[in-house]
Amino acid sequence: METTRQRIADVLREEPRTASGIAAELSVPTPTVYEHLEHVSRSVDGEESFLVSPPTCRDCGFDGFDDPLNAPSRCPSCKSERIDEPAFVIR
Repeated sequence: METTRQRIADVLREEPRTASGIAAELSVPTPTVYEHLEHVSRSVDGEESFLVSPPTCRDCGFDGFDDPLNAPSRCPSCKSERIDEPAFVIR
């Protein structure tokens, strides 16, 4: 039986996914997925890479968020709350 982290890593090897997408697919709360993603990112071996497409503000396009492994609630540039989630993949 696979652990939740192993299941998340397997899903990310298929195609890019957001934390909410992973949560829905694996029936795990989204905040828990973010916790596991930090560990998954550190456990990827040298033959693979953990890649992150950063969150992006839908209003101004800002994508320079400090922590790409987290879903920001507001854009620091324009203060909009319309933020696209980061996407993750293992290649």
